[in-house]
Amino acid sequence: MTSPNTDHAELQITGMRCASCSARLEKSLNQLPGVCAVVNIATEKASLTFDPAQADVNTLLEAVRKTGFDAHPARDFAAEKQDRLKLLRHEQWQFFLSLALTLPLLLEMVGMLVDAHLMLPIWLAWLLATPVQFWAGSRFYIGAWKSLRSGGSNMDVLVALGTSAAYFMSCAVWLLELDQPVYFEASATLITLVLMGKLLEARAKGKASAALESLFNLQPKLAHTERNGQTLDVSVGQLRPDDIFVVRPGESVPVDGIVLEGQSSLDEAMLTGESLPRVKQSGDRIYAATLNQQGLLRCRAIAVGSRTQLSAIIRLVEQAQGSKAPIQKLADQISAIFVPSVLGIAALTFVVWWWLGVGFTVALINAVAVLVIACPCALGLATPTAVVVATGRAAQAGILIRDAAALERAHTLSVLVVDKTGTLTAGKPEVIALEPAAGVAELELLATATALAQHSSHPLSRALTEAASQRGIALANVTDFGEATGQGLYGNVAGLACSLGSPDFIKQQAITLDEIALSTLRSRGQTVIAVVRAGSALGLIALADPVRASSRDAVARLQALGIRVIMLSGDNHETAAAIAAQVGIAEFRAEVLPQDKATHLNALKSKGKLIGMVGDGINDAPALAAADVSFAMKSGSDIAIEAADITLMRNDLMGVADALDLSRATLAKIRQNLFFAFGYNVLGIPLAALGMLNPVIAGAAMALSSVSVVSNALLLKRWKPNDVGTQQAANETNSTN
Repeated sequence: MTSPNTDHAELQITGMRCASCSARLEKSLNQLPGVCAVVNIATEKASLTFDPAQADVNTLLEAVRKTGFDAHPARDFAAEKQDRLKLLRHEQWQFFLSLALTLPLLLEMVGMLVDAHLMLPIWLAWLLATPVQFWAGSRFYIGAWKSLRSGGSNMDVLVALGTSAAYFMSCAVWLLELDQPVYFEASATLITLVLMGKLLEARAKGKASAALESLFNLQPKLAHTERNGQTLDVSVGQLRPDDIFVVRPGESVPVDGIVLEGQSSLDEAMLTGESLPRVKQSGDRIYAATLNQQGLLRCRAIAVGSRTQLSAIIRLVEQAQGSKAPIQKLADQISAIFVPSVLGIAALTFVVWWWLGVGFTVALINAVAVLVIACPCALGLATPTAVVVATGRAAQAGILIRDAAALERAHTLSVLVVDKTGTLTAGKPEVIALEPAAGVAELELLATATALAQHSSHPLSRALTEAASQRGIALANVTDFGEATGQGLYGNVAGLACSLGSPDFIKQQAITLDEIALSTLRSRGQTVIAVVRAGSALGLIALADPVRASSRDAVARLQALGIRVIMLSGDNHETAAAIAAQVGIAEFRAEVLPQDKATHLNALKSKGKLIGMVGDGINDAPALAAADVSFAMKSGSDIAIEAADITLMRNDLMGVADALDLSRATLAKIRQNLFFAFGYNVLGIPLAALGMLNPVIAGAAMALSSVSVVSNALLLKRWKPNDVGTQQAANETNSTN
């Protein structure tokens, strides 16, 4: 639900214990009129889009509380981290005290292993188990009560019910002096093990968001600003647009700005993932948190606070980590009925064993084992934890993923359509040759072309104006200027009708061109522009957009991944064929107008293929929108982060291969996690019901199941992008500075 009339809110949720909790809360919020909610158990946040005419933040907070949880509007990362650390310290204290009280209860079990008789008096066992049950285990009772009161059930219900059954049965045996064993050690050990599992899970989840934390930590605290002729040290938050600031060697850039004086090399790895520094000088743009390695830079601030590129990256990563992958839908559906189903299985287990005549104690203990081995947490964490790790790791590599759905779709792509200009090539064409007609001077040819080109923002037009500037050509005035999209320009120069554009566009005007010169230039892979004045051809201008050094390797890597690569180009067939041959692409479409790119993509999609589109954002918007997954390559001076499903912060097609590789690695981890989570419950619950698992062993397995899922997802932190492409992209950038 997105429209100009909607608002967005992020709520930090406390009290969610498992996937059943997040599923119940999400369902409750989505039942509110005008509200669309996504609840993420891994980040413990709710992302909400709502109609302000039907709901507000207070309404949402109240709905969360009625569902049995606490919430507050999400704050900055540092504040949330402090809250998490405070809660973690409290949970550590609970666990270690619970462990200290539980260890003596295990002496009898240890004694059996070493053939010794270590028996605690029952009253002492009760004394040790009681604070564990009702103090350390209070979180389970509170959580269970809130869940049941709101009409739901969660992991707390299972733990509270299972441990209470063992504890109160033991109390009854002791007080009534029955000839039955007591299970105080079982109830205390179960609570201690679950606390341990939750503690390990919290630490692992903290590691999952380490990449996001590292982005926050990059933000500088101080800046050197010039005020009233003096250089003062101020907090970064005090800088405003147009303030003048100084960056010394070894310091981080405080805000986004423009270099006014000085030259230096800046490490922009945090922004682009490139390992090599970029040379910056007067007129170049610099970004907050990039590291100045050498010279002194005097700069003017152009974006501060939440408007910097670093802040935009952080917002996008948070957005991606808060989103939900489609593959999670099955886990959510199962989580919604998981706890009631387990309660039913536990009740059936007790009844069947009681009916078989094994006695009340054995029947109850087997039912307790069913309750404590069931783990909805592993199901809930299987997907979001992997998404959190993957999107954070991607951002560190200069790959910004908009949401989890895009990350999932990317692994299924079979065809990748690549726009030639700015993707396979550098996107900075240069005038290579001037071929004037007989009796026409080169400067006359270029001057006429540039007079029209000065009014266009097309890359070829910019190349013409730059060439004219280098030759000292003055720009003539133009009247009645017009543009034929994707074909050419026209207007009156010095009172004469002039036009320039593709040879085909010019030939449509019944103008004869030098076909030999045209064919020769095209065979070299050069783009040719024809210029006409007063109905006669003035000549041809050849331009070349150099192929990126990494393009051929990137295409080869994509093909090795099983991707069919197709190039789109506005050039004629001969020029497009030459470029395609240089980069190793067998399939290409030539003479494609900007407005026709989307048509080509839809034609491919009609054949049942999942299509990816890579473009540089110039005239690519309709095609990017038509693709199943869109990749936008953005230079450091022109980053539109919201433009595509996946934005590559470095000018390198190898980043697309990296993104596909990471997507496949992530989906593999998610499938492993889901297989383990489902398999664990499918195998564990029947074994417990059959009486083959002691409740303590069942509790230990449950405690470690979610930890193992999170730990498996953390292995994605080892993923690395292709270093060769990164270094080649950095070298290209420096060579153009």
